[in-house]
Amino acid sequence: MSQLTRLSAIAFLTLGAAGPVLAADPVLPDPQLTPGVVVTSDPAIICHAGYSRSVRHTSGRMKHEIYVEYGVDHSGGHYEVDHLVPLSLGGADVARNLWVQSYDGNPWNAHRKDRLEWRLLHLACYGPDGPLPAAGIAALQHDIAANWILTYQKYCPTEADCPSYSASHAGEE
Repeated sequence: MSQLTRLSAIAFLTLGAAGPVLAADPVLPDPQLTPGVVVTSDPAIICHAGYSRSVRHTSGRMKHEIYVEYGVDHSGGHYEVDHLVPLSLGGADVARNLWVQSYDGNPWNAHRKDRLEWRLLHLACYGPDGPLPAAGIAALQHDIAANWILTYQKYCPTEADCPSYSASHAGEE
């Protein structure tokens, strides 16, 4: 059994015992449907304020197609169509970078992945020595596309390493 299959089985069994997650809820994207696609690893582009907002154009129709591809009836749960390689990290806004992710899984869910995305953006753009070079950003992109859960475990060993966006901005106006 491959490591990815083993991790998926463990995650599925853990999630199944947790409660409201539906059996069809993907914890990891199907690599055949969603291998992850990158547009750029250039820090001058992705670290520019407002970059991800400028490239976010996922239509409702495309989101519907992703739900159908994944066989998920989004009326029965809390989901989002998510970019495997986040736009903020140079991911593409295309179907092969999109998958259905549940908000209800515990611990692996859309909220947890958002924390990872925030952490990776900060590593890529605001490290102690400034932005990472393109090769460093490409490594982060590869890691999250290969397995976002293992990437979370690598870069977020404690909750304090990856606070929620709201917690990391508490007190800011």
